[in-house]
Amino acid sequence: MTEQFDDEKIRMTPEKGFDLVGIDYFTDSKGQLYFIEHFEKYQDALEAKKNKKDPNEYIILYKGPGNEYFSR
Repeated sequence: MTEQFDDEKIRMTPEKGFDLVGIDYFTDSKGQLYFIEHFEKYQDALEAKKNKKDPNEYIILYKGPGNEYFSR
């Protein structure tokens, strides 16, 4: 992935909770991510991702306890 893509992931990461985000592979790396839904619990976000037609086209964005950025 590109630096622009990583910057976009950081920009879209919520301060609290977990955001399910889709990836549009047909656009350039800027604007490639789009918001789907916010969840308070990781388990709920993971379940929503698993229920998508192709779970590999979605990521979960969140901040860790040390304010580091994560995506799964």
